[in-house]
Amino acid sequence: MFENLREDWHTHDRMSSRQGFWVMAVYRFGRWRYTIRWRWLRMPFSLFYKVLKVISEILTGIDLPCEVTLGRRFRFDHFGGIIISGDAVFGDDCIIRNGVTVGLKHTGHRGSPIIGNRVDIGAGAKILGPIQIGDDVIIGANAVVLRDVPPNSLAVGVPARVLPRRTQSAVTTGGVVTAEAIDE
Repeated sequence: MFENLREDWHTHDRMSSRQGFWVMAVYRFGRWRYTIRWRWLRMPFSLFYKVLKVISEILTGIDLPCEVTLGRRFRFDHFGGIIISGDAVFGDDCIIRNGVTVGLKHTGHRGSPIIGNRVDIGAGAKILGPIQIGDDVIIGANAVVLRDVPPNSLAVGVPARVLPRRTQSAVTTGGVVTAEAIDE
């Protein structure tokens, strides 16, 4: 847990004031408590986690249950309005911005997205259903992704259109995609 927290601190620019870092700390604590074998010993930690999670949600607007599977160096670039379903899976080096929803397509049906490594998710994007997002993908701002996205692609629009990326460094600062970033 402490190694992951140290890495999360570095991922969030070594700034303890970043809300994403505190959400990750609560998440890591929630995952760690499952390693306690004896139920009676785990119960006070579970209660403490539930209190921390509610406080974290109120202060940051990020709903990140400890049942989510996150890779290393997961980053919340902006906070607020982020909802992630409990059975979603993320790879390493993913970035999420404000207003993102990753979850179920229909209530009552299991199946959340499986997201690959180095995926950059733009503000307001919605990724819904039992789909797979490949490695090195950019999800554009406000895109609604309802089907699989192959590796090294760009998904933009409502519903999302999948476009191939020319280079892996196609995104500039601020998530703005340039004309050179996509093949026409």
